[in-house]
Amino acid sequence: MQPIAILRFAASEGPGFFAEYIHAQGLALELVAVDQDAAVPETPNPYAGLVLMGGPMSANDPLPWIPQVLSLVRQAVAANIPVLGHCLGAQLLARALGASVKPSPTREMGWHPVRLRPGAEAWFGPLRSFVAFHWHGETFDIPAGAAWLAESVACPHQAFSFGPHLGLQFHLEMTPSMVVDWAEAGQDEVLAHFGPWVQEPSAMMAATPQWMDALQAVARTVYGRWIAGLQHSYPPQPPPAPVP
Repeated sequence: MQPIAILRFAASEGPGFFAEYIHAQGLALELVAVDQDAAVPETPNPYAGLVLMGGPMSANDPLPWIPQVLSLVRQAVAANIPVLGHCLGAQLLARALGASVKPSPTREMGWHPVRLRPGAEAWFGPLRSFVAFHWHGETFDIPAGAAWLAESVACPHQAFSFGPHLGLQFHLEMTPSMVVDWAEAGQDEVLAHFGPWVQEPSAMMAATPQWMDALQAVARTVYGRWIAGLQHSYPPQPPPAPVP
């Protein structure tokens, strides 16, 4: 199978637990460090799937690589190459599918509940809710033809699927060390936007032992169902005909 491409837009927002899970499955990853000026691939064809990570920028910012990523995602959707978006990555996926990205009704930062909607069991199994890690100030509209999978009180649009493509507003990829890094680096942002759905950094770190194992259990389910779709992108080719 071809490698899975991971597009990283900020050095601190790498693939985290997603990479751990994929390596455990024996699959190959290829990191495209856009944050270090790596070129966005012109075509998705060398890859079994595309994974878009988070970042502090907006999907609407006039950055030169955003139109390139949108083009890449549209090509992947047209070719049935599965796309997985985390936070900013989900917003880019939504934009590529024709939906709008806009400010969220309120900032959502830290550990907060997510409710799953009817039909979400295709991705999340029998769960009805869980506590996820959040760090966002914008949100996406649900693209036309997509399934709305999850919601929260602070931000109704938390997840959607479009065929084999999945967008997650919350951060399913977290590891304990990532929570610490984000909480420590984001103290000024937390103070600037503190409210009912924004936890203090110390509270984020204190809650991590309570919620991390359950979050990673959800991640195994979701990531497992996403990689199952990779096999349908590039079906095995028949062996070549014997040379006469």
